[in-house]
Amino acid sequence: MIYLTGDVHGGVTIQHISEKNLKPKGIKLTKDDYLIILGDFGFPFLDSEINNKHGEYAFWMKWLSEKPYTVLWVDGNHENFNFWDKQPVTQWHGGNVQIHPDASNVIRLMRGEIYDIDGNKFFTMGGADSIDKMYRTLNYSWWVQELPSEEEYANAITNLEKHNYTVDYVLTHCCSSRTQYKIDRSFARDCMTDWFNDIEPQLQFKHWYFGHYHIDETIDDKHTCLYNEVIELGNTISSDKD
Repeated sequence: MIYLTGDVHGGVTIQHISEKNLKPKGIKLTKDDYLIILGDFGFPFLDSEINNKHGEYAFWMKWLSEKPYTVLWVDGNHENFNFWDKQPVTQWHGGNVQIHPDASNVIRLMRGEIYDIDGNKFFTMGGADSIDKMYRTLNYSWWVQELPSEEEYANAITNLEKHNYTVDYVLTHCCSSRTQYKIDRSFARDCMTDWFNDIEPQLQFKHWYFGHYHIDETIDDKHTCLYNEVIELGNTISSDKD
């Protein structure tokens, strides 16, 4: 089984994937299952956490490493990108990934890649713009790599062309300007949301899952935003009107 959820923010909101919260929903993840986190994974976030063997980061990474299932994640805007830029890249299920150095069952799905997982094709494109970066510190609490580089955009196009712009699912952190406008008209568009706007008309896909906006809501028949909910792949969020 493949399940999806939203941001965990390096331990701030990770409790929603604890067994205590999953059990009442009838979710019991096994060694054959995957849990996908849609950005703002945040392990690690601050440099000071990385070598602290008794801190919150070490605690949660040990907790994750002991899970029988595989954790997959796309990056958000709140990641320590300088840390990840130093990690080796390897191949996994048809695309480039990075295996977490502190937990071999935690795998970063990289930008612009396409993976074949359990017979489904996933296109992944992490990243987003931090609207609060004026209150943060460069290379301490925000990083310029939060938005994709030209090389990463080009890699995405190359891989999409190889697959004729046809995948089963799209996994991102933010979404297109068009979809974002449906969530809240006050949200500012940026280069990444506009890029999604440009490519989406060419994409053939069943459903697009994303995080970032701290809501659990199916926006329309093709787009679902996740935050605290954990849902099975292919499912959506039922509204109060349903």
